[in-house]
Formats: sequence, structure tokens, C-alpha cells
Amino acid sequence: MHQHRTNEYPIPKTMKAWVLGDPGELTFVEKPVPVPGAAEALVRVDAIAVCATDIEIVKHGLPAMIDGGPPFNRGFTPGHEYMGTVVRLGPTVDEFEVGDRIAVEVHAGCGRCQRCREGMYTSCLNYGWREKGHRANGFSTDGGFAEYAVNNINTMVRVPHDMSDEEATLIVTSGTAMYGLDVMGGIVAGEAVVVTGPGPIGLMGVGVAKALGAQPVILTGTRQNRLEKGKGLGADETVNIKREDPVEAVQRITQGKGAQYVLECSGAPNALNEAARMVNRGGRICLAAFPADPVPVDLAYLVRNNIYVFGIRGEGKSATHRAAALMAQKRFDAKLIHTHTFPLAEVPTAIRYARERIEDAIKVIVKIRES
Repeated sequence: MHQHRTNEYPIPKTMKAWVLGDPGELTFVEKPVPVPGAAEALVRVDAIAVCATDIEIVKHGLPAMIDGGPPFNRGFTPGHEYMGTVVRLGPTVDEFEVGDRIAVEVHAGCGRCQRCREGMYTSCLNYGWREKGHRANGFSTDGGFAEYAVNNINTMVRVPHDMSDEEATLIVTSGTAMYGLDVMGGIVAGEAVVVTGPGPIGLMGVGVAKALGAQPVILTGTRQNRLEKGKGLGADETVNIKREDPVEAVQRITQGKGAQYVLECSGAPNALNEAARMVNRGGRICLAAFPADPVPVDLAYLVRNNIYVFGIRGEGKSATHRAAALMAQKRFDAKLIHTHTFPLAEVPTAIRYARERIEDAIKVIVKIRES
């Protein structure tokens, strides 16, 4: 059966792919189509979204280092928010079939360290050690700005038949927002959740929080049109911080009770201090973004008020699967954040649109194959 289906998806020996060189240098080349190993599948990349982390990786160029991993090789292909079609299975793989539509997570942990055994594979203690089984596609191993990519089966999430390729590329973004709410723990339903920063993760955070029953969901930011997108994704209240102090606004909306959770997605220098004053005593803050430089934090306030602070990396503990389920149930309209589309040959332009926020780009998607 698998061999028959493979015949429906003829696989060439080489593929078109973008590779990273010096800072800002992307080159469109022909390179060999990778071969899946044990517990891996070859994915025909159908669409990929541009992420802010892609922009940082391209900006640094080679030899780039990500969290102490090995230097990238000269043929490294970036890109990690992709979806596609399974076209070849590695040895022993029976969890998927050729022809399955899937979206991917970034990280496949080594599976042998303490963090991986706890389900925290995005914080794998062997990060970047390919020899020990770790993969982080688009970070330490080849990513998806190409026609094909190899993925560990643990990183693959099935895509419903009625979900578009474009929407499927947003699954991992919503998975990151889900992970942020997961690590804060507790019960989200009926609790006030503040999302600070209406970028892609923040906007998905609004959708996920509302789908989980948060009440109210409050979104803060500086761009009114982004805040309007947030309303479309389920925000009960929006606060333009150019017009109103966000801490005072949250206290007003919650009638002085404060919020139980803040999902911080802005990376603003004073964001943690403001979040601390948005939550009630014993409240919880998750940092999904971070400032470029070290910032002063009022730690005494956090301690006196028993406020919990969490930091997350990516889409751990299978949060992507839970977010994908909410999207499949149409609990929020992730498509609202998709603003621009480009073909594979125009990846540098797609990255420029995302980096410079041209035409207020939010999620820029590279469509490699027609549905």
C-alpha cells in the first residue's frame, strides 16, 4: 500500500531550496532531496510561514550558533513553520501513511535526556546534538524553505481535509500560545487572561485563550488594526497603550481584581513589570517574548505578591496537537493573521515584508504548491 501511494508522489533526486550564507545572504540552489531515517518521514513542503526567528537567523548568517548548538553548514536551509504532504516513510514508520497532510513542530528532542523524558523536548539538554538524535528544523537542522524536508514523526500533526495549506502553517504558532497557557497551569475557563503584544503568537494566544473559556480575554498593543484582528479572534476587550495606561485599563476592566494570567508576547522592556501589576496576588505570567537587552525587574514586588513567572521555548509538551484540535473544531479563525503570500522563488521578498511589516504584514506565507 505504501509503495503504491509513493508512486503517486514521484520524488526527484534534487530539489530547489534556499540556503544561508553570510549575514542576510540567501541563495536559491539545487540540493539533494533528503532521505528519511528511522522514525522519520520525507515531507513535500506545500506551504511555509515566515517567523520572526527566521528573520533573526538570516540576519546573523553563517556560522550562526543557536543556543550553543553546532555551527550551521554552508548548505543550511532555514524555515520552520511549514506544512506539507508525507511522500516517503522511513524504516518501521507506520504512524503515518504516504499522502497524509501534516503540519510540523520545530523540535524533535533527543528522547534520552531528563527534559525530553518529562515532555519538555523544546528544552532538550542535548539541543543541537544531531548525533544524539536531536533535531530542530530550521534552527540546527535543515528547515522548510525548500521543496522537501525530513521530519521526525513526533513533530508531525495531522491536518484536517477541510483546512487550507495556509491555515495549517499557523498551527505551530497557535501551539506556542497553547504551550504558554499550559505551563501557567490552573484552569483557564472563567479566568481573566491578558495577552500583551498583538503579533502572531499574541493573536493566536487570544484565540486559544478564548477557545479554552477565558473570561474576559484582554489584548493590549500599540497598533489599532492589530487590536481589531484580536477582536475577530475573540478578545473581549482591547487596550491601545498609546491611548491608555495598560495596567490601569486591566484593573478597570477586571473591576480592581486583576487578571489571573498574563501571556506576554510583546518583548517590551517594561513588559514584565507591567504584567506583575496586571495580575492579582498569586497570579501567573508567561514570557513568550523577550527584550533584546537585559532589563530591570522589580523582583521584590513579584516575591511579596507570590507571582509566578514562566518562560517558554516554542511549542513543547505536545501543545501543538491541542491547538490543532481547536483549529480543526473552528474554535477561532487563525486565517485572520495571514496577510501576504509569495512563491518559493520570492522567499527574500517574503522575509522583507515580514521584517519591515510592509503593508502591516502579520503572517507572510510562502506557497510552494497549489492545493
